Amino acid sequence: MHVQLRFYEELNDFLAPALRKTSIDHTFDRRTSVKDMIESFGVPHPEVELILVNGKSVDFSYIVKDGDQISVYPVFESLDISPLIRLRPEPLRVARFVIDCNLGRLARYLRLLGFDSLYRNDYTDKSIADIARNENRIVLTRDRALLQHKIITRGYFVRATKPREQVREVLARFDLYRQVKPFTRCARCNGELSDTDKQSVSKRLEPKTRQFYDTFRVCKSCGQVYWEGSHHKRMQALLDSFTERLK
Repeated sequence: MHVQLRFYEELNDFLAPALRKTSIDHTFDRRTSVKDMIESFGVPHPEVELILVNGKSVDFSYIVKDGDQISVYPVFESLDISPLIRLRPEPLRVARFVIDCNLGRLARYLRLLGFDSLYRNDYTDKSIADIARNENRIVLTRDRALLQHKIITRGYFVRATKPREQVREVLARFDLYRQVKPFTRCARCNGELSDTDKQSVSKRLEPKTRQFYDTFRVCKSCGQVYWEGSHHKRMQALLDSFTERLK
């Protein structure tokens, strides 16, 4: 049996060079779902938004038939395909992430931008997959195999290798610019920050901090205290550089 497949746009990033941006003649000899066939080419299923077989939209459970013409598309950023069959539930109204152990700096930057980003350097692939399913979170990773876990429905393979470029990539990929709320989450633990009076944290401050600053925020989860110190302008400039599309 044989089929013809074509992968579109950024899905080609996962293919061998000879298979990119062209129709692929593929021979197979056993009953297989379209999900398994797609992932056999190294394309993680959470990266796929639409599958057309012979011009008709199908889901991941579709059993491939001899002679099928299969077109595989990534997420559409500007085209409304809601009338077609979706491969997963409706898009999340608020983006919430779980991030693998190789992307710690990305997690920190996303927290500084105000995004709910779970991260620990001892997360296993299984724990990440379970968190993603149980808490309805998007997986961010550079581990292609992690995204192939069946229970992960939303995920993204981060292409960039430098943390600051990774932030810009994630913001653009999920169109998060309007959700940015800088300095509302704890960079250490991901907890939410709330305003607090100086007196309640005074004993925890260094003498010069106590003398020169009056406005403070505290993490509801770990108790870390924040204030607009000398580093604040540098951090604000960095976060502004991530969200230049807003301007």
